[in-house]
Amino acid sequence: MSAAENKHTVLIVGGGRMGEALLGGILANGMAPAELAVVEPLPSRREELTAAHPGVAVLDSPAPSAAAVLAVKPGVVAEAARALAEAGVERVLSVAAGVKTEAIEAAGRGRLRVVRAMPNTPALIGAGAAAICAGAGATEEDMAWAEEILGAVGTVVRVPEAAIDSVTGLSGSGPAYVFLVAEAMVEAGVLDGLSRDVAEALAYQTLLGSARLLAEGESSPAELRAAVTSPGGTTAAGLRELERAGVRAAFLDAIAAAAQRSRELGA
Repeated sequence: MSAAENKHTVLIVGGGRMGEALLGGILANGMAPAELAVVEPLPSRREELTAAHPGVAVLDSPAPSAAAVLAVKPGVVAEAARALAEAGVERVLSVAAGVKTEAIEAAGRGRLRVVRAMPNTPALIGAGAAAICAGAGATEEDMAWAEEILGAVGTVVRVPEAAIDSVTGLSGSGPAYVFLVAEAMVEAGVLDGLSRDVAEALAYQTLLGSARLLAEGESSPAELRAAVTSPGGTTAAGLRELERAGVRAAFLDAIAAAAQRSRELGA
């Protein structure tokens, strides 16, 4: 079945948080609701998606489509890939953690051109960071299409598949590290006498503003840190304690451990 004969331009398989985030981003990027469809097995969730996204077809099984996004749990990827191949889909973007392109290609019996991605949860608010890699049969057009899909909900970079586990350790798991830092900053503020709402407001905005300085400015993290660290000042005292506690080494170990666990799961 050719793309021209397919009913939908994009079929999103999985109506969970990431699937719906991608759906919202694609819609916000200008695609008409009638060009999209979502496959979701749970009747109650289908009702929620239908109410939230008027005009988008919400189905219980894959239908003919020009392309599909696999946003399901790793354990059901093979089953979903087989169903997509049987429905005539040829181009697939998988955001399923730990599932290699060759496994998806094998499940689709060689009929699927696969791009694999590792996004992260800030995609839910259009501020995600994702890396993509090409499967054996994926073309440059497939990669450009995947960049467009994920670019609707954040930043996209290309990496070889061998680097996806490192991406998982850094940006895939990274939001949890930032949330832990936010928790700690708030607790420190409360312990030092601030009310919780004041501590939260200051900590969250500090993290947001600092991230914007990194993303929108031209200075390195080291340069920005030096700019707010006066000799013998308050920031220098705080940084001395962080270094004494081994915070830098702890982040190195955390990212390495998460990447290694991703390799183990993928194997």
